[in-house]
Amino acid sequence: MRFFKRHWDGLRGDDYDAWGTAVYYFEVEADGSPVSHMELYENGNALLYDRDHEEDEYGMMADQPLDLEEFAEFEIEEKEFKRVLKKLAPLNRRAQPPA
Repeated sequence: MRFFKRHWDGLRGDDYDAWGTAVYYFEVEADGSPVSHMELYENGNALLYDRDHEEDEYGMMADQPLDLEEFAEFEIEEKEFKRVLKKLAPLNRRAQPPA
């Protein structure tokens, strides 16, 4: 797996524009196909998509492979991705009961 972090300056272009811009985190397979992604917005909202939760009222998981050459400068370590994921309280997912 490979991991990427990229900030988008543009707004969503939908009813959630007030959330502001977002930082996107991607986990992808060797060919760039998404496994999961997180969206962290300026207002503090966060979304999480993966193969178990691909779509909801807020959006959907990336459905096209990332251009790995275009994203090369945004690659991060797996530990950074997992650190963010561990702290995430996504708006679009129910809290999981403690194991």
